[in-house]
Amino acid sequence: MPSDTLTELPRPQLYTPEQRERRDATIWTLVQGVLAPVQFLVFLVSLALVARYLLTGAGYDAATLSIIAKTTLLLTIMVTGAIWEKVVFGQWLFAPAFFWEDVFSFAVIALHLAYVWALLSRWPADTQMWIALAAYAAYVVNAGQFVWKLRMARLDVGVRA
Repeated sequence: MPSDTLTELPRPQLYTPEQRERRDATIWTLVQGVLAPVQFLVFLVSLALVARYLLTGAGYDAATLSIIAKTTLLLTIMVTGAIWEKVVFGQWLFAPAFFWEDVFSFAVIALHLAYVWALLSRWPADTQMWIALAAYAAYVVNAGQFVWKLRMARLDVGVRA
């Protein structure tokens, strides 16, 4: 007779109790918690400005400034995230719990910096904007990875309780 309940294999916890304690005690958790939504808001505004430029040809300067702001925030969140990882996991990057998020973050950074290179090299404006859109698509995937990990961490709390 089939069971009414499914048994689930236990999933490894994202944090050990010691790591969770360090995560909760460090100021870098708050820094990440503030920078991430700020970066997302800048991304949304910038995406609208880039789309406006590509659709109408208007607003190149505003779109460019917004991409530079987004790139600056991305680099800031990467540096502070590395500090956070060092405090919580004891290594600057590629801690097992966030390995693939960090790997993909480097792809996101590479695309953002490719945009900066294109800008400084005076590539055609449309090409610059398409590179920015590619960087933004990668950013959305990477942000989704981190949101998923945040959800997993919250589920871990429920399992622990």
